[in-house]
Amino acid sequence: MKNTRKALILYLLLAAFIAILFSGCSLEFQLDDESGAALPGTLKVIFLDVGQADSIFIIFPGGSTMLVDAGNNDDKETVIDYIEDLGVKRIDAVVATHPHEDHIGAMDEVIRHFDIGKVYMPKVTTTTRTFENFLKAVSDKGLKITTLKGGMSISLEEGVDIEVLAPNSSRYDDLNNYSAVLKITYKNTSFLLTGDAEKLSEQEMLKAGYDLRADVLKVGHHGSSSSTSAEFLKAVSPTYAVISYGKNNDYGHPHRETIKRLNQSKIQIFSTAENGHIVMESDGYDIEITTSK
Repeated sequence: MKNTRKALILYLLLAAFIAILFSGCSLEFQLDDESGAALPGTLKVIFLDVGQADSIFIIFPGGSTMLVDAGNNDDKETVIDYIEDLGVKRIDAVVATHPHEDHIGAMDEVIRHFDIGKVYMPKVTTTTRTFENFLKAVSDKGLKITTLKGGMSISLEEGVDIEVLAPNSSRYDDLNNYSAVLKITYKNTSFLLTGDAEKLSEQEMLKAGYDLRADVLKVGHHGSSSSTSAEFLKAVSPTYAVISYGKNNDYGHPHRETIKRLNQSKIQIFSTAENGHIVMESDGYDIEITTSK
């Protein structure tokens, strides 16, 4: 009987010790999360504050990474430093939504700095030095550009769908409408990233019959009235909207019409100008939002 009691006491002490060890591991894990790296099993979408420009960095549940646009030419330190601070050395997918300087400005430096998996972009060209620098960086790294168009998908990890919803035509008068539009779905949550897609592209997406519903809408063209039509916004029906723009910009972005439309739909608005870097982390069911301002 005494031996049985001793064994029971030893068992309880051992169980308590193991519990303490695992408790310590849990605390350390939470502390690690404060560094900015995504928790295993979560999707992290980071809207970087790059002024009057766009840049979105994404960490997927399994650790894969994607960069959608890279701000202006002057934003290379902001983009590279932020990604480096996360401990990231490889970007599995780089997406240039369209070849405007405020979207691909620092992309050449990013490609040179990190190990890159694949580069994606719609089939469109322009004659700017910024675009030439981007193409040279891709070539110098021995990479090729995979063309994006509506109806395609990008495969990075099981359990996460990355659908390409635009462009849906091969010729546009405005480069903005060539913008690649991505819908990223993780379990019951989704993000719609629209680049600078304007009303023409929005109408094409509606006509194509895509499921546009999303919890988070990255508002097109920095909140310009040329994007976010009433019909498109109704189809997306987001809970949150993110507008990437710089304070006191020369374009008057975001336009009053866009803000009014979002407010009338009772959509919570975040902006890089007011909130700084915007981090949205999804466990597949809920989205937790933190900002740097």
